[in-house]
Amino acid sequence: MKVMKFGGTSVGKPERMHDVATLITRDAEEKIVVLSALSGTTNSLVEIGNAMANGDREAAKQVIDKLDAHYQTFISNLLVTEAAQQKCRAIIAEHFEFLNIILKISFNDALNKDILAQGELMSTKMFSCYLEEKGIDHMLLPALDFMSIDAYDEPQVGAIKAKLSNILAQNSDKKLFITQGYICRNAKGEVDNLKRGGSDYSASLIAAAIQASVCEIWTDIDGMHNNDPRIVKKTVAIEQLSFDEAAELAYFGAKILHPASIWPAQHYNVPVKLLNTMEPDAKGTLIVENAGSVGVKAVAAKDGITAIKIKSSRMLLAYGFLRKVFEVFEKYRTSIDMITTSEVAVSLTIDNNTYLDDIIRELEPFGTVELDKDQAIVSIVGNEIGKTEHILSKLFDSIADIPVRMVSYGGSPHNVTLLVPGSFKTQTLQVLNKGIFGLD
Repeated sequence: MKVMKFGGTSVGKPERMHDVATLITRDAEEKIVVLSALSGTTNSLVEIGNAMANGDREAAKQVIDKLDAHYQTFISNLLVTEAAQQKCRAIIAEHFEFLNIILKISFNDALNKDILAQGELMSTKMFSCYLEEKGIDHMLLPALDFMSIDAYDEPQVGAIKAKLSNILAQNSDKKLFITQGYICRNAKGEVDNLKRGGSDYSASLIAAAIQASVCEIWTDIDGMHNNDPRIVKKTVAIEQLSFDEAAELAYFGAKILHPASIWPAQHYNVPVKLLNTMEPDAKGTLIVENAGSVGVKAVAAKDGITAIKIKSSRMLLAYGFLRKVFEVFEKYRTSIDMITTSEVAVSLTIDNNTYLDDIIRELEPFGTVELDKDQAIVSIVGNEIGKTEHILSKLFDSIADIPVRMVSYGGSPHNVTLLVPGSFKTQTLQVLNKGIFGLD
């Protein structure tokens, strides 16, 4: 059995949804198909939640009505027969009835998560209606019946595996299952989610739970590219990456893959393929344990980084100093991306400023604290990158005119990471594309 995940752009138009139906029936292998919400839907649902949180119910109503109209048009173009359209409209009407009901009740975080779940619930039900109209045997598999997270928002892989295995065993006559990405239940049993990009995470968790033959992630680009194609003119798709390389690229900004989606597949050794819905025969990118080759594979960048520098003469030979610093970030559940140290200072970066003021307050007793906001991390990733001939000279020659704030090298055999001002991110990606890959 394999897992196939399709993102918002892959199901964002009726004709794309038709294409997905063709793709999932190209072979006879049993499969679980994971769908995201229609492109744009989650943004609208976030807008509804924000309006409700601000007490602006009229604004929320306007977004709901606009979204409803979009879905009515979508259904008209998705389905052919009047009977199928009427059935689908009745199903979708229940979800918009819920969205209209929330306008009359008090708003809270739990309700907001219910709102955010509507996108995946509607996309899968509409797709199920289309498959039914086409006579394609399948089963709609509610993610809320098996996907769960604990009190720390971590997936409960054991519980997911047990519940999913039981459902599949009870429906052994079915060969095709359709389920939702992104949504889950939390430790309280409430509707929750795996955060933005979580449909990739869902697919990987499902693939790990069923020990799938492969986890296919279908998007609108033919695999992982060596650079950001939205910024750099000439890029090429990477044929093969190791799990470690892919994890580095996803974490440091490659948008095609959710950062958390690698570890379940890696832990259970399930191959991952990144494929293009619009070019289904393109080779794409294969992610497995073996890197396939040595050398630089790609460059990725992440915005919105804050650099924190703690300077203190007391650091010199101070046993336990770094432990105390790290404990502050652990207390506020804020992960650190980069770190460099000297005898009198430590610099590190974070990508989440939610608790920044509290963190700074607790760091100040250690010494002078300096902040640099609006920075960007640029990561050069490859297998045993240090063994690539002349790579460091090519790298630093390329960025001679870039004001580099930090450099991290040696923590992993797979990357060299730079911190630059956010305003220099585009230039950095462009000069690295030419200097390292020879592409203008």
